[in-house]
Amino acid sequence: MQIGGVQKTSLLDYPDKISAIVFTQGCNFRCGYCHNPELIVMKKEPAWTTAGFFEFLNSRKGKLDGVVITGGEPCMQRGLVDFIKQIKDLGFLVKLDTNGTLPEVLKEALPFVDYVAMDIKAPLYKYPEIVNLNLNSENIKKSINIIMSGCVDYEFRTTVVKEQLVFEDFDKIADLIKGAGRYYLQKFVPSKTLDKNLMSASTYSNEEFELIIGNLQTKIKNVYLRS
Repeated sequence: MQIGGVQKTSLLDYPDKISAIVFTQGCNFRCGYCHNPELIVMKKEPAWTTAGFFEFLNSRKGKLDGVVITGGEPCMQRGLVDFIKQIKDLGFLVKLDTNGTLPEVLKEALPFVDYVAMDIKAPLYKYPEIVNLNLNSENIKKSINIIMSGCVDYEFRTTVVKEQLVFEDFDKIADLIKGAGRYYLQKFVPSKTLDKNLMSASTYSNEEFELIIGNLQTKIKNVYLRS
């Protein structure tokens, strides 16, 4: 595992749980609004060794409920499944964050995961524009179907940059994940970005989000706004 960093405690990243966060190195997307741009490229020297992380985790037994594995894109890591199994063997829950581009890895990992969060960047036709990559959109649909098969608790989520997503785009996203159990819209906050031009970008107002959520709820029962 190429570990780019560890946040030792979080009350926000795993719903209703106290967790540690492991940030993996390497991502196959180049989203302009990425708030972890330092993790995009895999580096020769990881910030943490795997052994060092498990030494830390052993010291947190009884204090943490679970571990969030995020990135970067964790499914790019060759040792992901074994890493998850080791965490589970210590008695911790595991939440996995993914962009859904590697459905076969996701499928292999899910039996050992307690919660999965998949980013829906945009309607499929807009993906290349948002992620700055020509990708196989069928893999995104495969991952959605795998997650919605009901084998693990899950959420879908979209970071909303007003300049990138218009109202009609949310209708197309709703069609993509129609019937999903849980969908979060995340307000874009320009604190740190890969594309410096997006530091001046904006998100929708609360009133506009209310309209978007009202429309989404005709196809997705539980839609929430996350600041």
